[in-house]
Amino acid sequence: MAETEDLVAAFIFFQETEKGASPRTTRNYTQALNAFIHFLGDSFPGWRSCTAEQFRLWLFDLMKKDLARSTIRLRFSALRSFYKFLVHRHGLAVSPLNEVQLPKLERKLPVVLSQAQCVELLELPLKMELQKQAPEWLPLRDTAILELFYSSGLRLSELASLQVEDIDSRGDGVKVMGKGGKERIVPVGSMALQAIQKYRHAAGLHEGPLFISKVKKRISNKAIGDLLKKYLRASSIQLEVTPHKLRHSFATHLLDNGADLRSVQSMLGHASLSTTQIYTHVTKERLRESYDAAHPRAK
Repeated sequence: MAETEDLVAAFIFFQETEKGASPRTTRNYTQALNAFIHFLGDSFPGWRSCTAEQFRLWLFDLMKKDLARSTIRLRFSALRSFYKFLVHRHGLAVSPLNEVQLPKLERKLPVVLSQAQCVELLELPLKMELQKQAPEWLPLRDTAILELFYSSGLRLSELASLQVEDIDSRGDGVKVMGKGGKERIVPVGSMALQAIQKYRHAAGLHEGPLFISKVKKRISNKAIGDLLKKYLRASSIQLEVTPHKLRHSFATHLLDNGADLRSVQSMLGHASLSTTQIYTHVTKERLRESYDAAHPRAK
């Protein structure tokens, strides 16, 4: 059992130091490895002696529990990475997972807002009555947050962690630290930049966190999610919208209006083009809907 723990510790150290994996990624890897050990229980033979058949049994067990295919694939992705590490760094001859075939990923199209719905949402903060004891700059902050989400397609964690100096108003972009510590520059539209400038001026922000709470501390991910829910309740939008769905809307609207896939991939910070390609399916579906609704001989 000592070797089992040593190999896992070495793998996590490798991911952190050489791969630049985030704490969330290493936590998911550790949980996946421990889950497989727990499944085998007393019959776990040690990582070097595990067989393809044992992994198939675990796969079958996970599928019986009705787990989403994406969840199952993520767990096996962690195991594949681990065994790749054992082969290249610890002299294992071959990975037993080479013989295990996973279920194909269910392709769910992302839910996106229409352009009109986005406009309605972005205009709400300045139309609603200011709550008592709320600072006057609060609606300007909320407008800047929503405008930046839709203008840049940032992840929630990326937006919440922005510093004032990350906004380059002259270069019309924002510097973002993405997954795996990878930095990228994302273009930002003039309306979002103007909204940020008005908010900063009203809140007296010159340095430090870009988006702050009422007590002038960095705003949390949860607080951003809560403010989005507040404005959705006040809107006519009948969809459950999360910050990530604003990211979906950003990408889909760019492709709808002629942006190329590689550029959208770069802006979203996707490591693989295949991840971005799902938005082309959304665009094609919307095109078909428009055709069916408009053409006299479509049906």
